Amino acid sequence: MLSALRSTKATAKPRLPDGVRIYAISDIHGCAHLLEQMLGVIDADVAHSRPRHAIEVYLGDYIDRGPDSRATLDLLIRRSRRGNMVFLKGNHEAFLGAAFRDPSRIADWFQFGGMQTLMSYGLAPSPNPDDEEQLALVRELAAALPPQHLEFLQGLRLTFTCGDFFFVHAGVRPGIPLRKQQEADLLWIREEFLRSQKNFGKYVVHGHTPVRSAEVLSNRANIDTGAYATGNLTLLSIQGSRLLAV
Repeated sequence: MLSALRSTKATAKPRLPDGVRIYAISDIHGCAHLLEQMLGVIDADVAHSRPRHAIEVYLGDYIDRGPDSRATLDLLIRRSRRGNMVFLKGNHEAFLGAAFRDPSRIADWFQFGGMQTLMSYGLAPSPNPDDEEQLALVRELAAALPPQHLEFLQGLRLTFTCGDFFFVHAGVRPGIPLRKQQEADLLWIREEFLRSQKNFGKYVVHGHTPVRSAEVLSNRANIDTGAYATGNLTLLSIQGSRLLAV
């Protein structure tokens, strides 16, 4: 149960509303088997602790790099039918959209693990597709992508706020109000955000930049533990002002 997990408290003590428990996961990257395990942990904890309002927040990067992007989306879509789910966009979902709009981006997408995503949908791309194959790959993926997968990807949001917590894929630009953040920063920012010790207006929970173990600081928490490379998919539970990571 999550009650037995390691506890880390932010010094500023941001809080969720009473009765709300949030379960957050980021950067699944096609590791459907790890996601399935964490869904079991969530279900066991909800059955044990019975929070009034349990919300699952997924911080993006569901696809690429790992072995089974398609199965990952299948799991999340089935999960979404239970309600109280929030799905955010990651830079990898944005890159997929860019490749659909401009097939010449396929080669760049492959540098981000796009080949593994195509293979999970039954396609067999060459490592260095020419212009003709790039066009063909986009057409083939559009045909292979189930309608519910496309609907899921098109419905992803950029941020989610609950109580004193702000959930986003990559982070925020310091000094800019949260309501005025640009999509490029929300999906891609790294160093300016990671180096900042400022209060961002709310406590930021994010992924995007892999760390060895969940990093819980005074102004932010990073829960991307590089699942596709390490086999470690982190789950963060928040209730009141208490953060628990496994």
